Amino acid sequence: MQSTNIIAIANPALEAELAAAINNKTKPPGSLGRLEHLAAQIGLIQQTTQPALHEPAIIVFAGDHGVVAEGVSAFPQDVTWQMVENFLADGAAINVFARQNAIALHVVDTGVNHDFGPREKLLNMKIAGGTRNFAKEAAMTAEQCQAAMQNGAELVAGLSGNVLGFGEMGIGNTTAAAALMHKLTGIPVADCVGAGTGLTTEGIRHKQAVIEAAVSLHADANEAADVLATFGGFEIATMVGAMLAAAQRRMVLLIDGFIVSSALLVAARMQANILDYCVFSHQSDESGHARMLQALQVKPVLQLDLRLGEGTGAALVYPMLQAAVNFLNQMATFASAQVSGKSSD
Repeated sequence: MQSTNIIAIANPALEAELAAAINNKTKPPGSLGRLEHLAAQIGLIQQTTQPALHEPAIIVFAGDHGVVAEGVSAFPQDVTWQMVENFLADGAAINVFARQNAIALHVVDTGVNHDFGPREKLLNMKIAGGTRNFAKEAAMTAEQCQAAMQNGAELVAGLSGNVLGFGEMGIGNTTAAAALMHKLTGIPVADCVGAGTGLTTEGIRHKQAVIEAAVSLHADANEAADVLATFGGFEIATMVGAMLAAAQRRMVLLIDGFIVSSALLVAARMQANILDYCVFSHQSDESGHARMLQALQVKPVLQLDLRLGEGTGAALVYPMLQAAVNFLNQMATFASAQVSGKSSD
């Protein structure tokens, strides 16, 4: 995947203009809290004091993981393709929340171990029928990883909006995400691993042991691209490519939970400035996500104890972005409303 550098959004002159515009609204300074920070961030991303959101989209990236052969999931692998069918039938939570907020939803087969055949609503970018078992060998080749990232960039090139949310579906992908997190942050595996779809305490210990053995096996994988190819999933690699391309287009990136954040962690190791374009929608209830957000030095907007994935957190936070943009563009100033401002005394 050919990528240009992502430009930081810092712009002192524009930051001052945005701060003045926000502080001149009919409210005490800072009284709209995080909405004020979101308004300023979106203004800096779009390089204007009058930002606008249009044609928001969420992409759900689906793929299977060979590491499920190690017994790391409470659910069978077939759930991946069955949930893709649920997405296509508009029956999943992400369908409900996307529809509620007028967000276009795209579902992509990046490597599901199932033959869907030609489907009108399913984008086919299948690299293979799931990754290999990284407990025994690298999850994918470097060439497969690059192809998946390129697919992600091509997905973004086909979008016309300026807000993109990221979701995923893939049985076993919390194992891949935990391995990526450990390798890229150095946080102990025990602090990266959680219950995923519902493992018992014994199951979590087993999952931890599988990852620790795999990390030992692949000790030479240290660069971000190598770590991604060794431990990642096709859906995660495709997300990484899409994230990089979206930031290069100065889109607002809505980051969902644990798995999506692991893809962003990889992307940030490749291009640190991508973090400027990200809104971290929520802190997942999946063990490890809070530590991952701390490692990225970011603060989530919502805390709803979600752990579903699918991009549900991204869909739920979108109205907060609308509120931030709308107050900046539509709220009266002290002067226009003839309201007395704060005393200089």
